[in-house]
Amino acid sequence: MMRRIPLTLSIVSVACLGSLTAFGAVEERGNLVLDNIPSVETPLTQRLGDYMHSRGASFVDWLPDGGMLIATRFGDVEQLHRVAMPLGAREQLTFFNEPVTIARSPQSAVAPGFAFLRDTGGNENAQVFWYDSATRAVRQLSDGKGLYGGLVWSRDGKRIAFHGTGRDGVSYDLFVADPAGRDAPRLVYNGLQKNWQVLDWSPDDTKLLIRNFVSATESHLFVMELATALLTPVSEGADPASVSAAQFTADGRGAFVVTNRDSEFEQLRRVDLATGAVELVTGHIPWDIEAFDRTDDGRYLAYVANVDGTSRLTLVNLAARTETLPPLPDGRIGRIAFDREGRKLAFALESPQAPRDVFVLEADRNAVVRFTKSEAGPVDPQQFVGAELVRYPTFDKESGKFRQIPAFVYKPKTPGPHPVIINIHGGPESQSQPGWNPFTQFLVREMGFTVIEPNVRGSSGYGKTFLDLDNGEDREDSVRDIGALIVWIGTRRDLDAKKVFVAGGSYGGYMTLASLVHFGDRLRGGVNVVGISNFVTFLESTSAYRRNLRRPEYGDERLPRMRAYLQRISPLTNAARINKPLLVVQGLNDPRVPASESQQMVAKIRARGGEVWYLAAKDEGHGFRKKSNADFYRKTMVTFLEKLK
Repeated sequence: MMRRIPLTLSIVSVACLGSLTAFGAVEERGNLVLDNIPSVETPLTQRLGDYMHSRGASFVDWLPDGGMLIATRFGDVEQLHRVAMPLGAREQLTFFNEPVTIARSPQSAVAPGFAFLRDTGGNENAQVFWYDSATRAVRQLSDGKGLYGGLVWSRDGKRIAFHGTGRDGVSYDLFVADPAGRDAPRLVYNGLQKNWQVLDWSPDDTKLLIRNFVSATESHLFVMELATALLTPVSEGADPASVSAAQFTADGRGAFVVTNRDSEFEQLRRVDLATGAVELVTGHIPWDIEAFDRTDDGRYLAYVANVDGTSRLTLVNLAARTETLPPLPDGRIGRIAFDREGRKLAFALESPQAPRDVFVLEADRNAVVRFTKSEAGPVDPQQFVGAELVRYPTFDKESGKFRQIPAFVYKPKTPGPHPVIINIHGGPESQSQPGWNPFTQFLVREMGFTVIEPNVRGSSGYGKTFLDLDNGEDREDSVRDIGALIVWIGTRRDLDAKKVFVAGGSYGGYMTLASLVHFGDRLRGGVNVVGISNFVTFLESTSAYRRNLRRPEYGDERLPRMRAYLQRISPLTNAARINKPLLVVQGLNDPRVPASESQQMVAKIRARGGEVWYLAAKDEGHGFRKKSNADFYRKTMVTFLEKLK
């Protein structure tokens, strides 16, 4: 989730590369460090450039004049732009070398501007800045220490609340700032070494709805009186439950809460703050609710359900108690928000055949209006392949039958058998969902791969029981799900079981390494991006404010029994069993999975004569966000696959 690292990490990490050079030359190209990587300029990678020219647009927030903020990329990184009308010009507002994609605007014109977040070099130590619309001047509001986020404006548009770790580097304290003034943000709640976040202001701006996040399946929701910091719990019960989102009702007497309390799935419910009475809004939907918003006048509410990996938007007329499905194609929907008048709902939508773009639902007439039209580049997205949802049996049983693991498959239109890339998502509490990914399409259309994106146990979207199946000492059961997928691949005539690769980032990087340990005899090679190589060293070196967030998932390395287990299953401990080529990619400013996790893995494999390509970036963190760096990484991966295919 959030991040803090010493500023010296990138310097130390680059220096450490000297110990990794025994098996190949090291070359620095700007901020990229290439270790044992051959030339990546080939006819095939030149063709890749056509796919990488595409860009999308994300909805960021409404502006009080009816225009909106969007994030899109015209240069190397995404920046904020203003769009005044449907298909209007994109007026660029921020001009930084680092991406700016998160901002919030007051919905009144009291404060003429907006607040936004920006970090440095991918270190994720985001700071809060104020953009003055009248002068276009930018002023930093936070103290420059730690990380900040969770921007929420008061209803009157005069104050903004957010969380930050600047005080002690661990606690998620809560602050309120007046951007129009010059006073420093005011500490309104001491985080006490816990993870706190502001979710909403009450309609009269005297209270905050705040969340204490413990893990993916445990959060605690409170109403906090701003004047006294008095906390009143909301929707608590005997057993832990998640709270993924919440807002006050329009009258302030209740709260809409997305929680899995008394349910397998994240349901939207209305809670009466005085009596505790609960009304289920989405009890008829056996899927997670992943986003919602309501109008200030209380007339409309909209929510997005994650239906087997596909987003479904529903508009609710709260007064009439009716539901409407807007006329939308299948795809993946991002953030949603009503405008200040409560008649327009903005959102971004993408699919494998369409770049991410911003749309507006006009609630009164159930009509969808397109606000942006993004460029796919010199390729025809209508020729891109869609995602086929499959389920394959794994090793254990559920209700007497073999448990089924969902996966999305992207396959060429030509006859097989095709080589396979198993692409494993991070998290692990995340989910692969079909969306716009030109690189996946390149692998399918230009290189002939079938790309399979499994949602192994521990993935979100399939209920809390499935989410918890990989916790603690069940960690390697998720790896066994990949083994079952490899077996399934062997039963398919359209797939070449002798040419299977595995790839993943973050937790997916761990899964890549673990798959090479356990199933290396059935794999051609692997691609590990910012992956965990040793759970003990990872937990000891990840940023301090993250450790207590990761221990409920992976286990507490301070306990002797768990420490011994984590050491035993870690890929670094079993590196001698990795005998297939490996590409390792790492941002040197990564606060989540520090560069040392990749470096120790590279060194150990090379010490026994194994083949490793290592690509590092001095200006990136947990993944590559700058286009030039990401393009080079993709070229490197294509070259790696082309060599081994």
